Amino acid sequence: MENVFAPNLLAGKAALVTGGGSGIGAGIAMLFAHHGAKVALVGRTLEKLENVAKTIRDAGGEASTHACDVRDYPALEKAINDAATQAGRLDLLVNSAAGNFLAPAASLSANGFRSVVDIDLCGTFNACRAAFAHLAKQGGSIVSITATQADVPTPLQVHAGAAKAGIAKLTRDLALEWGRMGIRVNAVAPGPVEGTEGMSRLAPPDVESGLKKRVPLGRYGTIDEIAAAVLYLVSPAGAYVTGSTLLIDGGTSLIGPGPFLDMMGG
Repeated sequence: MENVFAPNLLAGKAALVTGGGSGIGAGIAMLFAHHGAKVALVGRTLEKLENVAKTIRDAGGEASTHACDVRDYPALEKAINDAATQAGRLDLLVNSAAGNFLAPAASLSANGFRSVVDIDLCGTFNACRAAFAHLAKQGGSIVSITATQADVPTPLQVHAGAAKAGIAKLTRDLALEWGRMGIRVNAVAPGPVEGTEGMSRLAPPDVESGLKKRVPLGRYGTIDEIAAAVLYLVSPAGAYVTGSTLLIDGGTSLIGPGPFLDMMGG
């Protein structure tokens, strides 16, 4: 068995991260590169991807960039194939591309609902499907980023909650179907994470301090903590884990939708 405590847990591996140009996706990509993986970054904005890639390269890592929209299956498939060809293989896929905004269900447009589901859920499936043949060659690992909204009823988040719940179910179904090919499929469900665009939208500065006080651990999580959890799942330490969603929320889900209801004045 591989040494689960090795300093370069992903040496010799090739990884692809969607949503790799910022936030949690960028943090995961940088940690993977630190542990020896060749990393391909996928996202809509090339400039953001190149900034992350430069950080990785300046630290001695390897990174390539592939600008495309996860909703565009042919473009995403080409990006994944190009990344696998450049690296000579593809072992790890992280689905971190996401879209979100606050909206009351009664005024949320059908297009707004569909847009979030298309990016989060359909984009996750698209990447998994496009990467399947590459991952099956040597037995790979997929981790998708979902959220506590998948299980905790959350006001103003009916679109994101539906999409994230779909990712959690997709994770279990793919784990069952693809396990015989040696592909492990898991998810990570972060709670409030500081320094992300999502939290700046869900909890603007005027409510941030109140929300932090309601978190059982008394603080937001960090991008590094989420990245470390993903690293565990794709590393030899997580070799017998599949079909699971790892909750990393400081206990926020234990208290239900209360903090978000406070934001609405409810």
